[in-house]
Amino acid sequence: MEQHTQQQPDPSKIMQVGTSFMACKTLLAAVKLKLFTLLGGGKKMNSEQIKNELQLCTTSRHVLDWLDALTILGYLQREGVLTDAIYTNTIETEIFLDRNKPSYMGGILEMINSRLYKFWGELEEGLITGLPQNETGGNIVDEGFNKLYESPERLQEFIDAMSGIQTGNFMMLAKKFDFSKYQTMADIGGADGWLSIQLCLNYPSLQCTSFDLPKVEPLAKKKIVQFNLSDRIEVVRGDFFKDELPSADIITMGNIIHGMDEDDKQKMITKVFNTLPSGGILICIENIIDDNRNQNLFGLLMSLNMLIENGDAFDYTPSDFKKWTKQAGFARTEFISLAGPASAAIAYK
Repeated sequence: MEQHTQQQPDPSKIMQVGTSFMACKTLLAAVKLKLFTLLGGGKKMNSEQIKNELQLCTTSRHVLDWLDALTILGYLQREGVLTDAIYTNTIETEIFLDRNKPSYMGGILEMINSRLYKFWGELEEGLITGLPQNETGGNIVDEGFNKLYESPERLQEFIDAMSGIQTGNFMMLAKKFDFSKYQTMADIGGADGWLSIQLCLNYPSLQCTSFDLPKVEPLAKKKIVQFNLSDRIEVVRGDFFKDELPSADIITMGNIIHGMDEDDKQKMITKVFNTLPSGGILICIENIIDDNRNQNLFGLLMSLNMLIENGDAFDYTPSDFKKWTKQAGFARTEFISLAGPASAAIAYK
């Protein structure tokens, strides 16, 4: 007689996700307190040394709890136990979370900690009302950036976050797409010019334009000077909704289109089409959601983040991009996988 074994229900995944904010905040606190920078350069320290250097006033046991939790999560390495334990960075935290290294990508985590963490606490309110839950109370693209940029510190944090989350994508795009066939590129919403810098470092004949709001201009020029690329990257002030876009063989947008509702997406893509010369190219670097919507979890979560930030904005699928670009007049599209969940959506005029 054939026996069927009934699978025992397991609540562990429910609890793992339901309490995941604890692990998240454990990491975000370490970034804010500069723990990985303290341990940078291969330093080895015990919990008391870390407690004293970071000026932590909680109990020694809670400092150990924090450090050991980070160890289990994979962000620290440890030799020994309790007061005998010695902590060091992992390879990843040494490279990506030490502020003293050019590879530092903690800016996005700093912004998540200071802004998005608390706003995501109101996700259900956003789902019920359809309204943004950010500090402006409105669509951050339409009205919020000016308020967000009023504070130089908050502006720098936001720009660092945008560059940090895209660093791997920009580097991979430079390797996977051949820019040597083109003479000019304009990055719309170029922030501190990081994409233009990466492309110029890889393609000596390419001339780039970084286009963004006036308050971003000094940050872009400062970073471009650091790489001695002021003669190849022009910083242009403007509002991509209101002003004409710079003309170039290639127009790029990194995490720009996803911040718009569908009507604005279509208008912006059409605006790019009308700006590009014959044979020109649009490249959007985004967390493209797969058409079956069952693989790119990060893309779906980022789309929910657009509800928090912008209300009716959303991340999109290849089919969406094909529809909008075809309607604008583009001849064909292709998609290139970049770092992690990100892709380059490319449309050819």
